[in-house]
Amino acid sequence: MPLYCSRFMVAPCKRTLGDVVPDHSSRVFRRCWRRLWHPGRLYTGSVTSSPDSEFRNSEMSTQSEKPFHTPVMVKEVLQFLDIKPGQVVLDLTFGAGGHSKAILKSVPGVTVVAADRDPKAFQMAQRLAEEYRGQVKPVLGRFSELNNLLPALGLRPGGVDAALLDAGCSSMQMDSAERGFSLSKDGPLDMRMDGDRYPDMPCAADVVNALDQQALASVLAAYGEERHTRKIAAAIAQARSVYPIGRTLQLASIVAGAFPASALYARRDRLQRPSHVATKTFQALRIFVNDELNELHAGLRVAQTLLRPKGRLCVLTFHSLEDRLTKRFLRGEDLAAPPRRSHRQRAKARLGLEGEEHEEEEENEEEEKGRESKHWVSLKKVIKPSEEEVQENPRARSAKLRTAVRR
Repeated sequence: MPLYCSRFMVAPCKRTLGDVVPDHSSRVFRRCWRRLWHPGRLYTGSVTSSPDSEFRNSEMSTQSEKPFHTPVMVKEVLQFLDIKPGQVVLDLTFGAGGHSKAILKSVPGVTVVAADRDPKAFQMAQRLAEEYRGQVKPVLGRFSELNNLLPALGLRPGGVDAALLDAGCSSMQMDSAERGFSLSKDGPLDMRMDGDRYPDMPCAADVVNALDQQALASVLAAYGEERHTRKIAAAIAQARSVYPIGRTLQLASIVAGAFPASALYARRDRLQRPSHVATKTFQALRIFVNDELNELHAGLRVAQTLLRPKGRLCVLTFHSLEDRLTKRFLRGEDLAAPPRRSHRQRAKARLGLEGEEHEEEEENEEEEKGRESKHWVSLKKVIKPSEEEVQENPRARSAKLRTAVRR
């Protein structure tokens, strides 16, 4: 039977071991990706229905529809980018266009290069280009593809005045049930940001049905910073032996079943609201499927290449893995080497606190010494959204903004 990874028919996710394996610095990624492509291990079941596809949890459903798109920390981004009329801005993650629209409205004569890997976001950028003729240049591609795509638009090294990167999953993707990103809405377990462009790329259903239990636990630990990886991986392995896992709420219920009822919402987000136990599992699968950390690194390198001296960069991140990678890159650290840890961070690691959402990475001046990059000058330490913005837009609660100037 064919695998359905979207609302409409999509070709089965199939490849052989001889196909190209994405280059990634993580040994976990390489090992698990090869296992996923191993002949005979691909999931070929249908995800259109299952015994648990009717699972509905009222506590997991949103009580009211959220706004389609509310860009995060717009005022801070505009302030630190400090764009002047006639300058060229590279929006590496156009999404629904919130930040690009704010730039176009606030700065006359500016040119925005609107890039995104999601074909739906690209279509929105094309519509915005019709509204702002000659000012918006849409680009469809991943960060790792931009070095080959942007020269066609006349962009050369040093030809960009300001760059913005809003990492992770967009609200537009999260709110679309058929994309399979959200554990609060039932849909096919897809999670691919550009599955329309790469129909043979494995989706999340492939990962949970094809990876062995140990490899699956490694993915959850590396990309979800989940502490109960063995318990969750065992529950998934047991469930898929009975029936293939192909729906978002089906997976959420399987993960929830690995914990006692009292622990279902025992975790708290930064607003101290209950957080479902499957949240980190969904995060890990999404990051793994889309190779997000490797792509983020590629996007930062693109910005570093294209920004002129004294050009400005703003990077928005939404979880510790993204923020850590961005911070190390802007410091000029070798990302292939183990990260340098402060005494405080080593103590937290010994206590098992590292990776918890409520824990903050605190740095002092002594820890900052000797970490200057030859490419970047940080404008300010990490910036967080105001309490007012978080109240108005709860999705901004975990956002962190890092800003830097190109040397």
